[in-house]
Amino acid sequence: MRSVLASLVVCVLLATLVAVAPGASAGKTACEKRNNNTINKLLECVTVDGVRSHQAAWQAAADANEGIRAAGFPGYDASVAYVVETLEAAGYDVELDPFEFTFVPPATLQQIAPIAGTYETGAFTGSGFGTLTGQVIPVDLALDPPRASTSGCEATDFAGLDFSGPADIALIQRGTCFFSTKAVNAEAAGAEAVIIFNQGNSSTRLGLIVGNASTLPDGSPSNLTIPVVGASFDQGVALAQPGSLAFIDVDPPETRINNNVIAELPGKNDDNVVMAGAHLDSVQAGPGIQDNGSGSAAILETAVQMAKVKPVNTVRFAWWGAEELGLVGSTAYVADRTPEELDDIALYLNFDMIGSPNFVYFIYDGDDSDAVGAGPGPEGSAQIEEFFENFYEARDLPFLGTDFSGRSDYGPFIAVGIPAGGLFTGAEVVKTPEQAAIWGGTAGDQYDPCYHLACDTFDNISLEALSVNSDAVAAAVLSYGMNTETINGVKGKGNFQAQNQDFLPNS
Repeated sequence: MRSVLASLVVCVLLATLVAVAPGASAGKTACEKRNNNTINKLLECVTVDGVRSHQAAWQAAADANEGIRAAGFPGYDASVAYVVETLEAAGYDVELDPFEFTFVPPATLQQIAPIAGTYETGAFTGSGFGTLTGQVIPVDLALDPPRASTSGCEATDFAGLDFSGPADIALIQRGTCFFSTKAVNAEAAGAEAVIIFNQGNSSTRLGLIVGNASTLPDGSPSNLTIPVVGASFDQGVALAQPGSLAFIDVDPPETRINNNVIAELPGKNDDNVVMAGAHLDSVQAGPGIQDNGSGSAAILETAVQMAKVKPVNTVRFAWWGAEELGLVGSTAYVADRTPEELDDIALYLNFDMIGSPNFVYFIYDGDDSDAVGAGPGPEGSAQIEEFFENFYEARDLPFLGTDFSGRSDYGPFIAVGIPAGGLFTGAEVVKTPEQAAIWGGTAGDQYDPCYHLACDTFDNISLEALSVNSDAVAAAVLSYGMNTETINGVKGKGNFQAQNQDFLPNS
């Protein structure tokens, strides 16, 4: 273990976790004693209750630490401590993999008049920093339906507005042009700060919006020096009232150290590594128990129940930090590997949000058969997609492909040519009536109504989807731990195929 933070992990933060015992320490059961070396045996032991015990621990970590588990905050360190303690109790040697990241302190937005309120907010990427109280000046707003907003997109939008005061805050509505264009125009007009609020023209454009204002449409940097923060549509309406005054505080970013957690189950082939990963951090808005306590918990329970397995191929589990800040932990991990170490990785399995309350069973589209968005994954990704298709088909469960957009931690792996795949049950996109007819749930609602919100708690889950997908996680990790012949031609244990024919590709 890289032990620079070992004492922190096992001692300083242990008090946060005493309310929830690790999943591996609840007494000696049959599952803890036996070698779960077939998929049937493993799935008997990877239970939804076991997965939920890990989610409960992370909820406790959030509850004890301002309600969040975001990178750079104590709740994330407590989450790391729990993973380390649980894995070590199961017999793993655990490595902390440190990396640098840019920590952006929480921003503050308060309305002082004509009403008072403290609003959920965040600083836009590329924001300047500072603290001020000033008058709020609405800029070409479209508050009534259909709310076709071009607010702040042209310098002329600011004509006739008085930004000559000591502290003036431009209130701008989302819509039509880049956030950076709106913010640069506001600064040029004399504003000392900017609030960009959501457009309000659809159900997906109502909540808090915090985006990227660092790059102009031509690719050049925006070079903003004033604070730029976000707000919801309703907050924008409140701030647009005549005589509105607001307080804004945006502190400068800092460079900090965060940790990935890496644990390995040694195989006979130490140069043929099967990786399974999930991000451990939340956003700053909430505890992130579905995003991504679901995927993190499923691979943790899989690791615990596989602890006595002696795989053919080395199995490496990873819990990534700072994914919510732009895949920072997984990107740093891949960048830090030598070409030989990358060549040893046969495939990467990613599990990010696998229990969405209004779920659809999505599989990453490794072969680009849907022809949507990005192209296919590296060679071997199609076979991983086929594995999960077979898994769902064996249970008579419908599924859909989802684009290999690079949005989650598989991105750095496919960028260097490593085959990848995984599962997803949906985030902020709205479920269609056709999907509701197939999977149930509510058409017109997001797959995860609490995506990136404070309500992403222990109760924000579909136990049905979590149970099914936890089994799929375990089945895939064990299967590829025993045999990667369909991916790279490396044969595995001879009788494993026969013992598990109902679960394997081409069965």
